[in-house]
Amino acid sequence: MDRENSSTNNNSRIRELISRLDTEHRLSLSEYEEVLKNRTEEDEKFAQELAVKWRKKIYGNGVYTRGLIEFTNYCKNNCHYCGIQSSNHEVERYRLTKEDILSCCEEGYRLGFRTFVLQGGEDPYFTDERMVDIIKSIRKNYPDCAITISIGERTKESYKAFFDAGADRYLLRHETADREHYNILHPKELSFDKRRECLGYLKEIGYQVGCGFMVGSPGQTYHTLAEDLYFIQEFQPEMCGIGPFIPQHSTIFADKKQGELSETLFLLSLLRLIKPNLLIPSTTALGTIHPRGREMGIDAGANVVMPNLSPVSVRKKYALYDNKICTGDESAQCRSCLNQRMSSIGYELVTNRGDIKK
Repeated sequence: MDRENSSTNNNSRIRELISRLDTEHRLSLSEYEEVLKNRTEEDEKFAQELAVKWRKKIYGNGVYTRGLIEFTNYCKNNCHYCGIQSSNHEVERYRLTKEDILSCCEEGYRLGFRTFVLQGGEDPYFTDERMVDIIKSIRKNYPDCAITISIGERTKESYKAFFDAGADRYLLRHETADREHYNILHPKELSFDKRRECLGYLKEIGYQVGCGFMVGSPGQTYHTLAEDLYFIQEFQPEMCGIGPFIPQHSTIFADKKQGELSETLFLLSLLRLIKPNLLIPSTTALGTIHPRGREMGIDAGANVVMPNLSPVSVRKKYALYDNKICTGDESAQCRSCLNQRMSSIGYELVTNRGDIKK
């Protein structure tokens, strides 16, 4: 989306709205849209300064680390933006064994990770029984660690079984808070209402819940982005992950424009103002579209990074989008690199579970 001509911007009005978000942590849907449409670079800088103020007040200069384990790239779904969609026959499919996953955790624990994120496609092979066994084993071996699951839509009973087995957090991006936009991004078999229902189940069960969306995805408008911000304001998740849309060459969106860096950073700042204690990752996608994207994300108000603990042999196969970074690095390299990057901007990686601060 191209920003409207700045001559139409009423700078004092936008500054007033951002200031109100800073103090009241809420705006109306139309006010969010107004801010997104009419902001200037000065407004973006203002929001960034306020966001960093809140992040430092609550979390200091510490950046939480999550050890990401991408344990399967099989997926039964055909989301139009995703490189591991079921119809993509270019993908070399893989599944990690329980032993592989525990080995990743062992390496991660040695490196200082105290949260493990099990992420994968919606793979029918990983039944409730298999997932419960894996979660219980991680919980037994690493009782001081948090376990995050991100494997899409399941039944309420499944989510409860994972929670009872020891999972603490669940990441399920809402993708978009606009029904028509959801239908642009997904095949007809997937349901906007079902996604919302799943998020409700997760919160009801007691998970620390994460949602999120892509910035600049096909069909997205200022209004749909405003709906996303308003949804997050009302839903009040513990975590929210956003990153720029990056096309994948084998999808129907292969020729679409990728999301803008500046817009993503501005939205990160607004998320921090909506909920000052929110856990917000500076994503790999940010680092993919700009060499210092992850540092810029932290400087915009994010406070989480997620280095990859997956075996190097499978990293390139988990290709949600093109040109993903860090696919050849060993786990220790990833952590060391991120530590240096965070130190370069005055932050430090923190070795603890990284729970949300109340």
